[in-house]
Amino acid sequence: MKSAKCKYLILLVFVNFQLFSQSKFNSFLTSSDTLNVQRRNTIAISESAFVGLTLIGLNQLWYADFDRSKFHTLNDNDEWLQMDKLGHAFTSYQMGKHGAQLLNWSGVSQKNQLIYGATLGFGFLTAVEILDGYSEEWGFSWGDIAANGAGAGLYVGQELLWKEQRIALKYSFHQTKYAKLRPDKLGYGVLEEVLKDYNGQTYWLSVNIHDFFKDSKAPKWLNVAFGYGATGMVTGLKDIDNQLLTNIPRYRQYYLSLDVNLSKIKTKSPFLRTIFDIFNMIKIPFPTLEVSKKGSAFHLFYN
Repeated sequence: MKSAKCKYLILLVFVNFQLFSQSKFNSFLTSSDTLNVQRRNTIAISESAFVGLTLIGLNQLWYADFDRSKFHTLNDNDEWLQMDKLGHAFTSYQMGKHGAQLLNWSGVSQKNQLIYGATLGFGFLTAVEILDGYSEEWGFSWGDIAANGAGAGLYVGQELLWKEQRIALKYSFHQTKYAKLRPDKLGYGVLEEVLKDYNGQTYWLSVNIHDFFKDSKAPKWLNVAFGYGATGMVTGLKDIDNQLLTNIPRYRQYYLSLDVNLSKIKTKSPFLRTIFDIFNMIKIPFPTLEVSKKGSAFHLFYN
């Protein structure tokens, strides 16, 4: 369940803005064309404080409930049908994306955006992984590190190749019956289940059609999305699940759907562009085709 605590970080994206007049507010949200030292320094101080305080908080509030140990590794690659690994990749991608965009807002060069911004998620999650390594409950997972690298690499690679994000890593969630069976593992109530219940999570590669076919008449905001999920999991490993509830089959699910790239919606409002960009990490519900070992199914609106 290590990736569950990583997703708490995504909830911290929302920011309390100061009350400006509309013109000053829009000016504040508009990216700088040249290096704005004050903005850059503010971001550097704020991110350093955020990372430091979050690591201290995790160490005191999360890890304090479990026994400490010598640094050790853990091979958890077979757990949760790899849903936790996708959670790591998603968190690393989104933190890296928004880290780079904050530096772009301050006028930092693209090279430095990628070096110091896009690697923010990978660096932070690596620090969290080291804390895991000293916890008897978990351990340092090379699989998690690989997933963190994949998420950061998805962002950096596209910026280097295309100078735009043609493929976004997104997330959606629906409540399931399994959380009530193991609320200690899968969450008490919807707010915890969003973060912990892998049965209700789906991770998507959302591909913008117009970005790949520039001469097409496809709307610039229209994406096609390929999703992955899994169900029937009450703990990480199948043999443990079978000891607890032998009648629950666990299997992978694959999805094909449409999506909306909110950042492609035209608006003159910097405020709306900011809101669209924040919520663009969530897959928009659309008619969806599901394929699994149980066959295929059609959902009118899947989330």
